[in-house]
Amino acid sequence: MALPVDSIRALSDLHPKPSNLKFQYGTAGFRTVAHVLDSVLFRVGVLAALRSKKLDGKTIGVMVTASHNPEQDNGVKLVDPRGEMLEASWEIHATALSNAQTTDEFIGELEKLVQTSKIDLSKPARVVYARDTRPSGAALVSSLEDGIKAIGAEGRNAGVTTTPVLHYLVRAINTKGTKESYGEDSEEGYFLKLSTAFKKLVSTRQTPSALVIDCANGVGAPIAERLIEYLGNSLPLVLENASITTPGALNNSCGADYVKTTQKLPPSLAGRLQPGQRGCSLDGDADRLMYFYLDERNQFHMLDGDKIAALVSAFIVELVKTSGLDSQIKVGVVQTAYANGASTKYLSERLPVKCVPTGVKHLHHAAEHYNIGIYFEANGHGTVLFSQPTQDVLQSYEPSTPAQSTALEHLRNLNQLINQTVGDALSDMLLVEVVLAHKAYSGAEWDSLYVDLPNRLVKVVVADRNQVKTEDAERRLVSPVGLQEKINDLVRRYDGGRSFVRPSGTEDVVRVYAEASNKAQSDELAFRVAGLVYDECGGNPASRPKEFL
Repeated sequence: MALPVDSIRALSDLHPKPSNLKFQYGTAGFRTVAHVLDSVLFRVGVLAALRSKKLDGKTIGVMVTASHNPEQDNGVKLVDPRGEMLEASWEIHATALSNAQTTDEFIGELEKLVQTSKIDLSKPARVVYARDTRPSGAALVSSLEDGIKAIGAEGRNAGVTTTPVLHYLVRAINTKGTKESYGEDSEEGYFLKLSTAFKKLVSTRQTPSALVIDCANGVGAPIAERLIEYLGNSLPLVLENASITTPGALNNSCGADYVKTTQKLPPSLAGRLQPGQRGCSLDGDADRLMYFYLDERNQFHMLDGDKIAALVSAFIVELVKTSGLDSQIKVGVVQTAYANGASTKYLSERLPVKCVPTGVKHLHHAAEHYNIGIYFEANGHGTVLFSQPTQDVLQSYEPSTPAQSTALEHLRNLNQLINQTVGDALSDMLLVEVVLAHKAYSGAEWDSLYVDLPNRLVKVVVADRNQVKTEDAERRLVSPVGLQEKINDLVRRYDGGRSFVRPSGTEDVVRVYAEASNKAQSDELAFRVAGLVYDECGGNPASRPKEFL
């Protein structure tokens, strides 16, 4: 069976590639200003169908989103059958197809892909797709649908929903009717799975005070609204920044990325969040979560992904031990170099901690090596993975005391509560609320598990980020030669000093992270290291901040 070249040609010609642009499929898929993505979406539709054929007709997911980016941006990423990110080797195919300059070149690349990947074109192809609330989303989905149609695949439109719901649907569709069934393949199935597990986990606990959710004026708002219906009075939620039709509101001075980067309360919550009350922020597609609270002096305190990892890890380790399963179930945490040094110290005293390069795919893959693997990036993206053998143990284990029985039941319900396909802000929020309810912690008590070392993140615009190369999970520079030694010399001058430098995965900037025992020193160290990078890597003069020393 051959490619339907005539059909592909006719529809491809309706979606010409902009001649002066080069696209790249990265950790977040394709992401750029929305108005140049028409051809990319069409080609992703064709690619998703070929991926499905390669995997014997399993359903592939496509999510149209730009997450925490400004509203004018958009993007698209593919989801593999178990709800995980696209296999890394296919990122290269995605990039090659997106950059074919003409329809003829595109068809040539497709034929090459079919041949090299040994794709049986007679196999069925199934694609499920969704989008966030961006104004550009509808037109881009239309381009995607043309790609799905061009190759004769079966498409299912999941509508406007969060990235984690789309990942959930992909896994639920592909495991339907099997031993590893993940849930009903619908939004309702998602809500039922999470809310049922949550209610069981907090059934013996006091109903908490209301939690304020900053929805980033994104797709998390309507999904959180529906979640409230399923939770009933088990968790009072107050939704803020839920204006999904207001032009320019998405991620604007609100959302998880705003909270993490500015370390401030979103201005729209001033006066809405009371001292002592818990609040949290989602990002634009609801796969990141940041918590925060105001103390009695109205001071803002951020509880980021590192704090979530600490809270959740200690709770799970305790449950595994109480259940009597600690000899069979090994729990581990995965972090990146961006994790605060104080969190790494806290976690390392309680369970194994592994550091991997930045990017969800690295964290997720490393977490799969534990029986229960926990990962949260400092930016609030993360989840907990229960291996299949571990899930089997939880089902078959016979507890010998009431305490073991209770702990075992909690672990079984956590396995249902946590969206294990991808970081999910709403699922993670329910997980945090479960732990807070069980420990009877306020935000301040949670925050006091450890004290963050002051830190600063700076970026330097350079001509070519590819000259910067790293090793040891991005904690050491190998190129430019000699720069790491200069950074080491600087770091030694600061009490509690730590700094690392890494190239961005998506733009020509180099990111500099620094920690020290007080804020003034961490700021100074960051800017001094940034100055070294600027000098060594040909920094763009327009980007030279006045703070460079």
